[in-house]
Amino acid sequence: MNARLHALRLYPVKSCSGIEIAEGILRETGLEFEGIGDREWVAVDPDGRFLSERHFPRMVLIQARIFSGLLRLTAPGMPLIEIRPVVRGEACLVSIWDDQVEALDQGDVAGDWLSEFLAVSCRLMRFHPRARRLSNPQRTDGVAAPFRFADAFALLVVSLASLADLNRRLAERAAPTVGIERFRPNLVLDGIEPYQEDHLHELRIGPVRIRATAPCRRCSVPGVDPATGIFTWQIPDVLAGYRRTPDGVTLGIKAIATAGIGARLAAGQDVELELTL
Repeated sequence: MNARLHALRLYPVKSCSGIEIAEGILRETGLEFEGIGDREWVAVDPDGRFLSERHFPRMVLIQARIFSGLLRLTAPGMPLIEIRPVVRGEACLVSIWDDQVEALDQGDVAGDWLSEFLAVSCRLMRFHPRARRLSNPQRTDGVAAPFRFADAFALLVVSLASLADLNRRLAERAAPTVGIERFRPNLVLDGIEPYQEDHLHELRIGPVRIRATAPCRRCSVPGVDPATGIFTWQIPDVLAGYRRTPDGVTLGIKAIATAGIGARLAAGQDVELELTL
């Protein structure tokens, strides 16, 4: 069946605000824009454990933007800072879920800035160029699928129709509707039925092949308002009322790139979908 690539979204710093991009490059580790990759940076505590919007919802107020290969960070009440990616130096170990990953400290200016805004001592780390973190091979049919500081896979696909159905249910409860940014997708599809991405096997755009791996199990993050950084249970509770599956409460599908690495993806491109049902 056919669909359309409505939007591309990139998240340079894990758990911080994302960027909608008109076009990007597909890498094995996910989308890339102006040489900067998806979830290439992560904030960590003094023990090297990653910080997440789950426990620090104010992270969503940090706007991460890319300009001429620099990472720009802004946040309410904070000055703009520009970070030139540190590409060499002594490797540090970052703990993210059950993985330990080599990373490069991005310096005192970035660390002090994040620490002040989040009111907790932390550092900004960049995924080390030599590091390699692989998705669970049981979910990828044995394909070696690298990714950076995302939770489990390099890509996440969500459809506009699924969002529209959720918003219909919210409106029925006189609750405010929400935007796609709450669900942190990389690829946003248009032209399919609600939750049809649940049955996605493969997505094709020219030479690009993207294979579905697992439903995206939703935690508390969709409950964080990206405009205020305030968490409420309203969105998670509504989702739990109709999207509970054996995999948990899900919305969207996780995926990996299996062909077309280095190809350009752009909003508006035609997409061919192969479904499992």
